[in-house]
Amino acid sequence: MSAPVVVVGAGQAACQFVASLRQGGHQGPLVVLGQEASPPYQRPPLSKAFLRDGDASALLLRPLSFFDTARCELRLDTRVQGIDVQAAEVLLADGERLPYAALVLGTGARARRLPGLAADAPRVHVLRSLAHAQALRAGLGGCRRLAVVGGGYVGLEVAAAARAQGIDVTVFEAALRVMQRSVGEATSRRVQRVHEDQGVRLRLGVSLDGVRASEEGVWLASGGQTEAFDALVVGIGALPRIELAQAAGIECARGIVVDEQGRTSASGVFAIGDCTESRDGARPRLESVQGAIDQAKAAAAAIAGRAPPPPAVPWFWSDQYTHRLQVAGLPQGHDAVVLRQGAGERAVAQSVWYLRGDRVLCVEALDAAGDFMAGRALIRTGTPVNPAQLADPLFPLQPASASASALVAAPV
Repeated sequence: MSAPVVVVGAGQAACQFVASLRQGGHQGPLVVLGQEASPPYQRPPLSKAFLRDGDASALLLRPLSFFDTARCELRLDTRVQGIDVQAAEVLLADGERLPYAALVLGTGARARRLPGLAADAPRVHVLRSLAHAQALRAGLGGCRRLAVVGGGYVGLEVAAAARAQGIDVTVFEAALRVMQRSVGEATSRRVQRVHEDQGVRLRLGVSLDGVRASEEGVWLASGGQTEAFDALVVGIGALPRIELAQAAGIECARGIVVDEQGRTSASGVFAIGDCTESRDGARPRLESVQGAIDQAKAAAAAIAGRAPPPPAVPWFWSDQYTHRLQVAGLPQGHDAVVLRQGAGERAVAQSVWYLRGDRVLCVEALDAAGDFMAGRALIRTGTPVNPAQLADPLFPLQPASASASALVAAPV
């Protein structure tokens, strides 16, 4: 029997890779190795719906029958100890040496922790895995005062979920505004106002002088003051899991370095998802569902001997309270910003457009799903736009695919 294609990691990227590899016609054996005992699940809902309903069954990426249909051996609760790139083998913790015809690393990322604070500190939570979310959900059950360190996607989504349960929330953020590394100033200000209206206390531009945790509570010191909380959530980003690749001599920087089809520096070894970084530096390291899916499709095409799929427009989303933030594209290189604000009942709704010349690079849409969809289409097609029309909330935006001339540039 020929050696299988082996996937290390059982997350979003791995599941998409399995589907795409079979759709691409690859007939050889296929093995997915997952370190967690749980079947592959979605991570984005862990900081949103799961904290409210606790329904783990709703998180499944695919039913287990999918792996049978795809003729894929799914091994859960399996730890990979090393990679022998010369022998083309994966070394498992139980001593097995698993040969591979091609190896795909979908090892993901781990949550950053506060320096000097033990990983098992009581009443302190991070949020990256199902086990983390289950522990946090249980902890919120008896919580009256919650501290959140980090005003990014995870921190603000947890803050929203906690406020919905009537918990008093304080967010500590070192930057001068929330989501500073993710969105522009106009979107940041609107999201900040949403949280302030919900009673969240935002401590912006502050650094922590110290954190102490015990079974009785958590104490945060900042600016000469110490505050007591029942629990602490640390949401300060994630670190790509690159240790296996590094130990095997595979080129790594902040992530595992890959080309546009996921190829690493080692022959026959690919990497996909949150653990990766672009070799040419043309695109920053992205942690997103869509990014994982796109990379998985590209790597599967390479292994199946098919042409790579066309590059997709990157997009992200966040649910906070009853609001949805959707972002398409990347703003790097823009030379103009256009704000489109809703009116009346849609007073909260707005979209922010980043342009280079008369082309859209990125759109940030808050409660403006139509603007988001139009923006994705305009980015994909490169259709020229009229900034004055973009700014007019009464001007109807249509996806460029439906009406390529709807936003054709005209003198302003």
